[in-house]
Amino acid sequence: MTQEAFIKAYKSLPRFRGQASFYTWIYRIAVNLAIDYQRKEWRKPIVDTHRRNSEEGPGEDAVDRAQDDDPAVDPFEATKDAELRVRLREAVAELTPDHRAVILLRELEGLSYDEISQIMHCSKGTVMSRLHYARKKLQTLLKDFE
Repeated sequence: MTQEAFIKAYKSLPRFRGQASFYTWIYRIAVNLAIDYQRKEWRKPIVDTHRRNSEEGPGEDAVDRAQDDDPAVDPFEATKDAELRVRLREAVAELTPDHRAVILLRELEGLSYDEISQIMHCSKGTVMSRLHYARKKLQTLLKDFE
């Protein structure tokens, strides 16, 4: 993905107007590519943690392998974690593109409000508002999960 971002930036260099810093401009290209990638990934079917693999013996599944590799792994916790990842992925997919972007930039990338506002070309207040509503929506979507 990094290589794609640099190729896209190189091809788009004549259109760089200098209104923002070069860092912000290229970071925006990378963010857009990441968002596009996530959209494609979210459309793919969710893989079941109990899917059979050619390396597995009869009746063995991913949870059994995890437990064999590390005796401290609780199969219940492993399944619960996998379910949480699936539910979280589905919940994030239901957010609007702007809300999804601020959540990903803040929570996954760890960017500041100022950095996000530069990347998304909006005010810091707008970033804070979008983040608030995105978190609220995620809480609503995930409220039944314990």
